[in-house]
Amino acid sequence: MDIARRKLVLLGMALGLGAFASSAPALAQSVTLRFNHVLGATEPYHLGFLEWAKRVEARTGGGLKIQVFHSAQLGVEEDIIEQMRQGAAIGQNTDAARLGNYVKAIAVMNGPYFAETLGDVEKLAKAPSVIAWQNELAEKHGLKVVCFNWVQGYRHFFTNKPIKKPEDLAGLRVRTPPAPIWQESIRALGAAPVAMPFGDMYPALQQRAIDGVELVYSNIPGGRFYEVLSRANETGHIMLINFEVVGSKFFNALNPEYQTALVEECQAAGRATSEKILAAEKATKATLKDKGMTIVEDVDQSAFRRAGEKAYEVLGLTEAKRQVYSEIGKN
Repeated sequence: MDIARRKLVLLGMALGLGAFASSAPALAQSVTLRFNHVLGATEPYHLGFLEWAKRVEARTGGGLKIQVFHSAQLGVEEDIIEQMRQGAAIGQNTDAARLGNYVKAIAVMNGPYFAETLGDVEKLAKAPSVIAWQNELAEKHGLKVVCFNWVQGYRHFFTNKPIKKPEDLAGLRVRTPPAPIWQESIRALGAAPVAMPFGDMYPALQQRAIDGVELVYSNIPGGRFYEVLSRANETGHIMLINFEVVGSKFFNALNPEYQTALVEECQAAGRATSEKILAAEKATKATLKDKGMTIVEDVDQSAFRRAGEKAYEVLGLTEAKRQVYSEIGKN
C-alpha cells in the first residue's frame, strides 16, 4: 500500500472512531447518585435502599452507583429537593405531601385513610391521574419519580395518654412534617399540628415542646421514642406511601439502560421492603411492649375516618380523591 492510500485509510479509521466515540459516552457512562433519607441506619428502609443500590450497580456493571446516606446526612429534605431540581446528582426519599408543594393534587395520596393496602398502591401506579401528576412534576418542576411503591406502614399516634377517638387529641401538640396535607390531616383528626424536622422530634418530646408524634411502628425502636412516649394508639390514619425521587435533568442525562435499571430495581426493592415492614409489625409491637409501651388497640377508627374527610375539603382535594378512587375501583 502506497503512502497516500495508507493516509486515507488511517484518516477513515480515525473518522470512524470519532463517530463511534460521539455516541459511546451513553454506553460507557459512569455515574454516582447520592441518595438521602431521614431515617436511621437500622431502619428497614435504609437496608432496602442499600439493596436497591447493590442491585443497580450489579445490573449496570458498576456504571451506575448509588451511595445511600441515612439520618439526613446530606441535609434537610426540602433543601435536597431543590438541589435535585437544579440538576444535582442527588436523590431523596420523600412523600406525596411534600411533592404536593409543586403539584397540588398529588398530595391527596398522603391524606387520611387514602390507601389502605399494598394492592391499592399497585393500582395507583396505573391510575391516569397519578401518571399525569408525575409527568407534570417531571416536565414542569424538574422532579422525576423513580417509583413510589415503598410503603412504610400505617401511621399511628404515639403519646403519653390513651387516644381512642378524635376528641382525645384535643389540645395535644403533635409533630408533623412541614407540608399542608400533613398539617391539615392532623388538625382534622383532632390534634394541633407542629411542623418539625424528623431529627428534632426526640429532643422536642424531652423538652415537652410537643406532646406526641404520628409515625409508623418501625420508626419507634430506631428513634428510641419508647423512652419518652408511653402509648401507641392504633389509629392507622395514614398508610405512608414513599416516593423515591431524582432530578429530571439527572435522569434524562442517563442512558436508557441505566434509566430502566434505576426504575425496575427501585420497584423490586420497594415491594420487598414494604412486605417485610408489614410482616414485621407484630414483632415490633412486641418489642415496644417489652420496652414498657402500652398498645391501645380499641380505637374508634370509624370516627377518625369521618373526621379525616375535613382535610380533603379544606385543601380542595375532595374531587382529586373521588377521581382517583374511580380510576382504581375503590369506594
